Amino acid sequence: MRFIKTKDYEDMSRKAANIIGAQIILKPTSVLGLATGSTPVTTYANLVKGYQNGDLDFSRISSVNLDEYKGLTRDNEQSYYYFMNHHLFKHVNIDPAKTYLPDGTEPDANKACQDYEEAIFATGGVDLQLLGIGHNGHIGFNEPSDNFADKTFCVDLAESTIKANQRFFASYEDVPKQAYTMGIGTIMAASKILILASGKDKAAIIKEAFFGPVTPAVQASILQFHPNVTIVGDEAAFAECEEIF
Repeated sequence: MRFIKTKDYEDMSRKAANIIGAQIILKPTSVLGLATGSTPVTTYANLVKGYQNGDLDFSRISSVNLDEYKGLTRDNEQSYYYFMNHHLFKHVNIDPAKTYLPDGTEPDANKACQDYEEAIFATGGVDLQLLGIGHNGHIGFNEPSDNFADKTFCVDLAESTIKANQRFFASYEDVPKQAYTMGIGTIMAASKILILASGKDKAAIIKEAFFGPVTPAVQASILQFHPNVTIVGDEAAFAECEEIF
C-alpha cells in the first residue's frame, strides 16, 4: 500500500484527480471504476477542469460504478446515475453508452447482478477503481459481514448506512433499504485501487482497516491483500496513523 498524506480535502482532491488523470493520459482506453458520495465530488470537479483545459480526453474511456440503489430510476436525484451525470458525465466527452451502473429499476436481483457482472467483463476489466470508505469500513455497499462477497449482489443496507443517507431524502421511509453493489471479488479484480479519505471522523476506521486484522467485519481490510493500492487522505484522516509518515 502507498499512503499519500495531503494538507486538506482540497489538496486530497487535486492529488486524486492527478492520479486518475495520469491513468487517462497513459491509457486513453482505460476502464475507470467510479464511486459516489461526498468524498469524490471535488475530485470529479478537478477532472472536469482537466477536460475543459484540454488536458484530458474521455472519448475512449469506459466507466463502471460501484453500486446503485435498488428501486430508483436514473432521473431520480438521489440515484447514483444522476449523481455521476451531474458531477462528471455531462461535463466531459465520455460516451454515455460506455458508462455502466447496475440497473436499479430491475426488480429481479439475480438478473440485475448477473447483467452487471457481464457488463464489467465485457469492458475488459477495471484499470483503476476509485473507492471511498465508510465509517464502518464498508466499500461500495459491502457492509460488515461474516464473509466477503465475490460478485455483484443485492445488499440489505446496514442501519448506520441508512441513517447516514437519510440527509439526502425527505424522510427515513424514503431512503432505499437495498442496493446493488460490486462484491469484494469484483473490486479486488481491478488492476489498481485508489482510496480517498477526508476528515477526522475517518481516522479510526483508516487505522483499523489498513493496520488491523483482515476481517469481513471491516470489509475494506481485504484491500491489504491487493498488490496495487494507493490511499490519499488528508491530515485529519491520517491522524491516528502518524507512525507511517
